[in-house]
Amino acid sequence: MSDEHDKFQGRVSGPQFEPREKDGLFIRLVFMILIWVMLSLASTVLGVATVIQFVVMVINKGEPNPRLAEFGESLGIWIAKAARYQTAASDVKPWPWTELD
Repeated sequence: MSDEHDKFQGRVSGPQFEPREKDGLFIRLVFMILIWVMLSLASTVLGVATVIQFVVMVINKGEPNPRLAEFGESLGIWIAKAARYQTAASDVKPWPWTELD
């Protein structure tokens, strides 16, 4: 369990490519608005994935679909990275401006 937790933490807040220069405030605002729209879409996708996974679990007697679970984990990590950029906890923009790990 600790190994999985460490892997997750590394993906969320581990070493990341830091930009050479910080964006100006106006450019950062533009990126923040774009990421806000993407976060809204991601929230909808997460809701749909949640419903689908629940239906799968009902059909499979409590067993989740592993690919959907992995997708949900990756989406959650992207959301966390986007939130870090939005709140200025990081200057690293989330995917598609950086690699999706």
